[in-house]
Amino acid sequence: MKRTLLTLLAALTLLPALADEGMWLPSLISTRIDDMRAKGFRLTAEEIYSINRASMKDAVVLFDGGCTGELISAEGLLLTNHHCGYDAIQAHSSVEHDYLTYGFWARTRAEELPNEKLNVKFLVRMEEITDRLAAGETAAEIIRAAEAEGTGYKAAVEQMYYGNQQFLFVYEQFDDVRLVAAPPSSIGKFGGDTDNWIWPRHTGDFSLFRIYASKENKPAAYSPDNVPYRPKKHFTISTKGVREGDFTMIYGFPGNTQEYILSDAVAYIAERSDPAKIAIRDGRLAIIAAAQAGDPALRIHYAAKHAAIANAWKKWQGEVLGITRRGTVAAKRDYEERFEAWAADKPAYRDVVRDLKAEYARVTEPYFAREITLETLRSLPAKYTDAERAEELFARREATERSLYRYLFGQYADRCPVQYQVPEFLDGVAADGSVEAFADRVFEEVWQGGATPLSDSLRAGVTRMTKHIGWLLGTDALRNLNSRRLNELYTLYIRGLREWDTTRAFYPDANLTLRVAYGSVAGYEYADGEYHTPQTTLDGIIAKDNPEIYDYDIPQRLRDLYATKEYGRWGVEIDGRRTVPVCFLATNHTTGGNSGSPVLNARGELVGLNFDRTWRSTMSDIAFDPTICRNIAVDIRYVLFVIDRVGDAGELIREMTLR
Repeated sequence: MKRTLLTLLAALTLLPALADEGMWLPSLISTRIDDMRAKGFRLTAEEIYSINRASMKDAVVLFDGGCTGELISAEGLLLTNHHCGYDAIQAHSSVEHDYLTYGFWARTRAEELPNEKLNVKFLVRMEEITDRLAAGETAAEIIRAAEAEGTGYKAAVEQMYYGNQQFLFVYEQFDDVRLVAAPPSSIGKFGGDTDNWIWPRHTGDFSLFRIYASKENKPAAYSPDNVPYRPKKHFTISTKGVREGDFTMIYGFPGNTQEYILSDAVAYIAERSDPAKIAIRDGRLAIIAAAQAGDPALRIHYAAKHAAIANAWKKWQGEVLGITRRGTVAAKRDYEERFEAWAADKPAYRDVVRDLKAEYARVTEPYFAREITLETLRSLPAKYTDAERAEELFARREATERSLYRYLFGQYADRCPVQYQVPEFLDGVAADGSVEAFADRVFEEVWQGGATPLSDSLRAGVTRMTKHIGWLLGTDALRNLNSRRLNELYTLYIRGLREWDTTRAFYPDANLTLRVAYGSVAGYEYADGEYHTPQTTLDGIIAKDNPEIYDYDIPQRLRDLYATKEYGRWGVEIDGRRTVPVCFLATNHTTGGNSGSPVLNARGELVGLNFDRTWRSTMSDIAFDPTICRNIAVDIRYVLFVIDRVGDAGELIREMTLR
């Protein structure tokens, strides 16, 4: 009771200092550097981002278009999450070479495995081009000129603050990226879907790749003649470890946040969209899990699909829980009302909230129909490839694939607003007498291969309806509940907010561009009387170990090491026992895309690898609460321990710079 009271008083006292919200543009990090240094950071803004000298940005990559990775050696060795490399690991796996179950360790460079279509991008530079666009230059012209500057250059123009500012991002893309090492899934995915988004966590979520380049150190297509890339910078690794209160910094590519949306949009997410999508995925996961449980080959085949479905499914559950418990809808309504009171005598802004609400009322129904369509009809395969058909496994998949067709056709019929249901779907159900009969007819056509006029007609109808919804909303950029009119209104609304709320530290929503987030190692009050400390250890893995459950059946080598305590230099003394640190919590503001991001200490040294958030933290995409929002990282000492003592791959550690 005394511990709980002290923790609560500390949280209330320190709340302004611990409000580590924000995903900051690295080129503008000088505006935050004083706050970072006040919280313990010891380096300069130029050491974070510079175009004149090697800086931290040169050791960070956008990995495979949706994760982050970092360079940890002068020979192109790259660290990212196991779940980010999962598709590549699965693609190289088979029943004979089950790298998912047993792990993969390349003993020589020749054993490193190439990966078709896998690439990484380094940020070369970013610059604001708002004035250039206003002066008449086009985005296409600016992009074309930037891409002509170097080999493998890619460029994009991205909006910040709903178009109030525009930035050019120039990247250098490398296409020869090879798998070097992955721990067994019972380490890299320890706990599976059960532990996903949960604390305490004991997952060694890492994998290793290597970037290859031409002999001139330039991007090049895969070739046996390519050599390991020589980066401008790689991170030094700290083996000192972390303690509660230590400064931490995340450098990565967060994908999508909506910090400034109205209460109407938050209510839609928490009360309608997320619950419907969760329910649909409940059924999909049950069908796939049943197939996996009865057949080891199907377990491997469906592993990546199951993980992909389950990740968002569980995230949405935590998002709803966090929004509800925090009272986010009511808090946003109060904020909007106070803004409207300020804007009442300002013609530019006085109607913007009312107009936003009216537009939400117009677009919500068609957008919901689109979401249901994507979760159901559009999630089914349009065809099975010749390569799939040639596999012995193909026939064993039939019952599962048929069940998915029947289930998802039924969900579409039950949940999609009827006025937006595809005419071809309605006609097919009417002709066959039931949704299940129509699903069977479409499935048989697709499963048998050859001509698929029925399936093609249905898919064309779905495409046509999706385009119609895009036309109604005035945009095809629909990652979130959105429309062209909403974008226009939000441009005005955000401008007004920044004039009104002068004490708020505004930062642009995440959009898969490079960002800096910073905070500290910290536990939190999970529930009344229940404080979660910020560090887990190998003891917790052993406590969960269960040979009867795939996700908890750890390698025998790990059991043996625990029994003998032969941890080498990675063992530490905690509360009088010798163990190995595994994961830790921090207050950094993260989201999807930050998977694989380096967690750095006050000296810019690598101390961890970001891979998740706590369950209720998932609502930080919409509203960040410093009292409960925590990111989860693998302690770098556990990564090194697994490489060294489980993988027996000490040669990889010898490449690294340890301090």
